[in-house]
Amino acid sequence: MKQLTSKSLVLLTIILMDLLTGMEFDLFVPSFPELQHQFNLSPFWVEALLSVNFLGYCFSLFFVGGLADRYGRKPILLLGLTLFIIGSVLCLWAPFYPLLLTGRFLHGVGIAAPAILSFLIIADAYPLKQQQVFMAMMNGVMNMAVAASPVLGSYITFYFHWQGNFIALLGLAMFVLLMTMMFIPNQSRLSPKEESTIFDYFPLFKSKSLMLLMAHITFMIIPYWIFVGISPLLYMKALGVSLAHFGYYQGILALLFAFGSIIFGFIINRFERKKTLYVSNQIFIFSLFCMAWVTWINSANPLFITIAFIPFVIGQIIPSAILYPLCLNFMPKAKGRISAVIVGSRLILCALSLQLAGFVYKGSFQYIGMIILPFILLSVVTLFRVISNDEIMKFEDKK
Repeated sequence: MKQLTSKSLVLLTIILMDLLTGMEFDLFVPSFPELQHQFNLSPFWVEALLSVNFLGYCFSLFFVGGLADRYGRKPILLLGLTLFIIGSVLCLWAPFYPLLLTGRFLHGVGIAAPAILSFLIIADAYPLKQQQVFMAMMNGVMNMAVAASPVLGSYITFYFHWQGNFIALLGLAMFVLLMTMMFIPNQSRLSPKEESTIFDYFPLFKSKSLMLLMAHITFMIIPYWIFVGISPLLYMKALGVSLAHFGYYQGILALLFAFGSIIFGFIINRFERKKTLYVSNQIFIFSLFCMAWVTWINSANPLFITIAFIPFVIGQIIPSAILYPLCLNFMPKAKGRISAVIVGSRLILCALSLQLAGFVYKGSFQYIGMIILPFILLSVVTLFRVISNDEIMKFEDKK
C-alpha cells in the first residue's frame, strides 16, 4: 500500500511538471497585443519573447540531458525549477523590455529540466510497452494544459493584465518545486566507466535509424509551434477575433490532441505498430492538402484556418506515443542526451521559423502557411522512411 501511494505521488508530481511545461508557452501568449502596446514593440520583437525562450531552452537542455544521465534526474530538476522561478519574478516586475526578455530566457533555461526529465522518469521505471501507454497519457495531460492555457490566459489578461499570467506560472512552479523535493526519488549515479561518455553526443549520430527517428519527431512538432506562435497577432490583430474568444481557436487544437492521446493510450497495444503509423501518415498527407488550400486562397476566416490545421494535429497522436519512447530506448544509457538532441533540434528550428514568420508576416495567413507547409512535407517523408525501416519496426525493448 505504501509503495502504491509512493508511485501515485511520483506520477502526480510528473503530471504537475507536464502542466507547468504545457502552460509555460501558451498561458501568456494571449497577452501579446497588450505587451506590444505596453512596450511599444514591433511583431518581430513580440515574437522574440518566444524565440529567446526557445533559445534558453536549447542552451540548457544539452547540459540537462548529459547531467541527468550522470547525476540522476532529481538534482537537475530542482536546479531547473529554481531558475524558472527566478525568471518568473523578473518577468513579473519587468519595468522595461530587456528585463522581460531576460526573464523569458531564464524561463526557457529552467523549463528544460521538467520538460525533458518528466518523461525520462517514466522511461527509467517501465518497459517499452508501458512507457508508450504512460507517455500517451502524459501527452494528453500536457496538451490539456496547452488547450486550457490560451483560454485561461485570455481571461487572466482581461482581468489582471499581462502580469497576471506570470503570477500564475510563478505559483505553479513553486508548488512543483516543493512536490519534486518531497516525492521524486534520487536515481543512482552511473559507474565511473560510463561517466566518461556523458557529454559525448557523437555515438547518437552513428545510428542511422536513431537519426531518422529523431528527425521525424523534430519535424513533426514544428508546424504546430509556428502556428501557435504567430496566431495571436493574426487572429486578434488582423482577423478581428476578440481576446475573450481567441483562446478557443488555439485551445481546440491542443484539446483534440489531448483527448486523442488519452484514448490512444488505452488502445495502443491492440494494434500493430506499422499499420497504425501508416494510418498516421495518410492523415499527414491529407493535412498537407488542407493547409496548401488555405494558403493558396489566403483565407481570412479564422475558423476555416483552424479547421484546416486540425488533421495535422490529429496525425501527430500516433507517432508521438509510439516513436518517442522507442527512440529513448535505442540507447538506454543515453536517454537524457537523446531527448536533448530531439528537443534542441526542434527548438532551434522553431525559433528560426518563428522569427522568419514574424519577419515576413504582413497581416495575412499566406506567408505563415508557406513556412508551415515544408515541415508538414518533411513529416510525411520521414515517417514514410521510419515505416520502411526494418530495424525500427522490429525493435524490441532492451531493458
